[in-house]
Amino acid sequence: MPGMVLFGRRWAIASDDLVFPGVFELFLRVLWWLGSLTLYLMHRGKLDCAGGVLLSTYLIVLLVLLAVIICIVLAIVCVSMKGTICNPGPRKSMSKLLYIRLALFLPEMVWASLGAAWVAEGIQCDRTVVNGIIATVVVSWIIIAATVVTIVVVFDPLGGKMAPPSSIGPGHLDSNESSQLFNGLKTAATSVWETRVKFLCCCIRNDDHTRVAFSSTAELFSTYFSDTDLVPSDIAAGLALLHQQQGNVSVLRESREAATYSPGNSQEADLDAELENCHHFMQFAAAAYGWPLYIYRNPFTGLCKIGGDCCRSATTEYDLVGGDQLSCHFGSILKTTGLQYRDFIHVSFHDKVYELPFLVALDHRKEAVVVAVRGTMSLQDILTDLSAESESLELDTDMEDCVAHKGISQAARYIYRRLINDGILSQAFSIVPEYRLVLVGHSLGAGAAALLAIMLRSAYPQVRAYAFSPPRGLLSKSLYEFSKDFIVSLVLGMDVIPRLSVTNMEDLKKRILRVIAHCNKPKYKILLRGCWYGLFGGNPDNFPTELDGGDQEALAQPLLGEQSLLTRCSPGYSFSSDSPLDSPTKYPHLYPPGRIIHLEEEGSSGRCGCCSAAQYRARWSHEAEFGRILIGPKMLTDHMPDILMRALDTVVTDRAACLSCPGQGGSNVDMV
Repeated sequence: MPGMVLFGRRWAIASDDLVFPGVFELFLRVLWWLGSLTLYLMHRGKLDCAGGVLLSTYLIVLLVLLAVIICIVLAIVCVSMKGTICNPGPRKSMSKLLYIRLALFLPEMVWASLGAAWVAEGIQCDRTVVNGIIATVVVSWIIIAATVVTIVVVFDPLGGKMAPPSSIGPGHLDSNESSQLFNGLKTAATSVWETRVKFLCCCIRNDDHTRVAFSSTAELFSTYFSDTDLVPSDIAAGLALLHQQQGNVSVLRESREAATYSPGNSQEADLDAELENCHHFMQFAAAAYGWPLYIYRNPFTGLCKIGGDCCRSATTEYDLVGGDQLSCHFGSILKTTGLQYRDFIHVSFHDKVYELPFLVALDHRKEAVVVAVRGTMSLQDILTDLSAESESLELDTDMEDCVAHKGISQAARYIYRRLINDGILSQAFSIVPEYRLVLVGHSLGAGAAALLAIMLRSAYPQVRAYAFSPPRGLLSKSLYEFSKDFIVSLVLGMDVIPRLSVTNMEDLKKRILRVIAHCNKPKYKILLRGCWYGLFGGNPDNFPTELDGGDQEALAQPLLGEQSLLTRCSPGYSFSSDSPLDSPTKYPHLYPPGRIIHLEEEGSSGRCGCCSAAQYRARWSHEAEFGRILIGPKMLTDHMPDILMRALDTVVTDRAACLSCPGQGGSNVDMV
């Protein structure tokens, strides 16, 4: 629901968010009250000492004050449990209760200060009583400090600029006034987000690229968050409901049936070959991360194996590589790839906004000049990722609509200039002119490698690219179709990055609004059930997400509750379609690169995949299968390069074993 309005401003907390913090405070207060009561009853006979009257008075007043606070907190919890996210009517008394609760902090602070002053006077009473009162004073100040921190956390910098939700009804969603209000809020939100991003990235050198990235990131966040009136707990509840909804087999079946893609015989035949290539070149994509990933994958032996390289000063063999800022990286690269130092043409760990580290090596096993681009590892890389608007690519082709993700295309241009203008590729092919060019990368590096392959296609017609877990929002439709001839993408399980784009995020926001508006359960039950389902599973049908008595036809229409979640009145929001929302020109629909191999998990290996090894099968997939963000425990872990490498090892090993079985050759190729 919309954030609560207190003291004439909106806060980033709703009236149904106080169940869990209220229960926690209630637990502490009751224990505190019982402890103070026990202390008073057991030791009141020892309070006839000098100053004992003060201590006795302190305990009695404290017990009364705590009893009043407990009653108010209990009322807050009970009221917060009422209603649903979109029906705050039963909680209309919450603001009055909060005013009373906040007013009680004044006598509590005064009494805690008096207790501290009286104890500091050195009253000569029983030590147990004095220590008990000291403990109550300390607890008082801890709770007061925690409350201050909570107020700071839920403070919304834009709250003072927002009209109360009731001031804009659903009938005015398209009015000029609401449009002006939305534009004003978005401008203010952009400024707030830019300030936040600059604060978080204060250690980054402020140059032209960085300033552009700050502005792009702030505009992206303000575009996504400015048209909804959701608080963070609403989003968490919506994600929990979507996760349970996806657990229904029919939902997953609909997701697959949405793609009517049937690969040709040539794709069916080369699946094993491309899997083997992915398995081989993934080592280079992992090597591009340098020593952090190597030590992460080898926590007990990694530091010992490359420790000598960290302490070694630059030598002639390192100069032959032609790189910069190698530090401990080169030793880990040698260990990961299994190559010799003489096989490397260039290794660079220069890292800035729009400028990614990369390496160039001679792979004699595959007879390839390999360019591996590093994925996201720094704040600079994150800013490159978040520069999500589109820009045109200048290519030697007659294709129209050649646009791509701005930040990644800028990074690809940087590497392109280094490879061509600095003569790095010329040097490599002067040594091995018969080799072909292969570009690889993981995550951000996968997107940059794919765009780099497109840029180099005219000069190197035999170029190939292997993009591991690439971002979805990368290429326009025409570039996506063009890239199928020479780019292969590999996606693991529920990995969120290959499903992540601005349009998919808008679709996720719409689905969150819809599922919240259709749910007839209070938020605390949704969150509790979501945690249980995420940890232990269960039957998602046991937790309905539809309004009682509502038929499917009615549910297809926008609910008043859903409109109430859009009180900031984004003029571009539409309730009428279940497809991803139409995006502004700055954020058009973008697609992942090339043909896609999906490593899909079979069966269940536990909710978080940590109890037993997961089993995967490989199949060609259409990009439409990644047209929605899936919610699940593995949506982030499936993106990790070490987990992708383990899954790829398992798949390649299992397929090789099956192909060697009599009568099994090729029968295990799973297709869409």
